[in-house]
Amino acid sequence: MELQDLVSVKGSTHRRRRVGRGHASGWGKTAGKGHKGQNARSGGGVRPGFEGGQMPLQRRIPKRGFNNIFAKKVVAVNVGELEKFGEGSVIDSNELISMGLVNRSFDKIKILGEGDLTKSLTVKAQMFSKSAKEKIESAGGKAEVI
Repeated sequence: MELQDLVSVKGSTHRRRRVGRGHASGWGKTAGKGHKGQNARSGGGVRPGFEGGQMPLQRRIPKRGFNNIFAKKVVAVNVGELEKFGEGSVIDSNELISMGLVNRSFDKIKILGEGDLTKSLTVKAQMFSKSAKEKIESAGGKAEVI
């Protein structure tokens, strides 16, 4: 198959409507723009959200709170969830994503101490709670801060 062999699916393309081409076309004279007025002019119309001078919706609704655009998104993973991994595994962000414990939209991972750990694991993350670090090391593993 080559570029010139490509054809669009039947019914997917439409002919352009030629407005203002006489009475017989059904779109002659005012060409669907009505009689005079702001919307009949070239470049006429109003900007999105304009409500004819009435206070627009985006200004009527109360604004509350603050959204810090510089905030780092920290994802929490409990020690008990690491039990899914095999003995002696090295666990990093890629492993956590592949096992479905976290999704890809995060800046940092913090390991928390909820649950029990019986396997010796090497866990690499940006942050650890004190209890999580103790549980990992008491099970014979290592908690490495990246």
